[in-house]
Amino acid sequence: MSVVYEPIGVIRSSFTKLEGMPIQPVGAGESLGELQLNDEFAPGLVNLDGFSRCILIYHFHKSRGFKLKVTPFMDTVQRGLFSTRAPKRPNAVGLSIVEILSIEDNVVRIKGVDVLDNTPLLDIKPYVPRFDAWPEARCGWLETNAEKAVTISSDDRFTRGDIP
Repeated sequence: MSVVYEPIGVIRSSFTKLEGMPIQPVGAGESLGELQLNDEFAPGLVNLDGFSRCILIYHFHKSRGFKLKVTPFMDTVQRGLFSTRAPKRPNAVGLSIVEILSIEDNVVRIKGVDVLDNTPLLDIKPYVPRFDAWPEARCGWLETNAEKAVTISSDDRFTRGDIP
């Protein structure tokens, strides 16, 4: 089976290099960006302005290859890939939740963006706390490491040839 997606637009940000980027939106703080949708998708933005946040689904276009065990940014221990948010994955799909600042025509201005400039945007979904937040959820090995996402930036561990 083959699955093919066509981007609906691009994500624009100030991050032009993978190294030094925030590793999660919570660490992106005030970083601004834009979702520039292809013109034909602009009508799909109607009513999105009633939401304060949205979920971005995008393609890690600079990601090549993967390993099933990785050392994540917030740890020094190898973990199973699917227990991490490492960008090198069998299907290079990323997900971020960002704040919506404004919408005009086919452009959504956002805050808290942790994505490389010109990243292909696959989809936008409204963030709904009642549906998407589970405060009682367990967080595995991240129970003691999640707060690091606010201060840790990406390095070259997922762009080096050895893919740790």
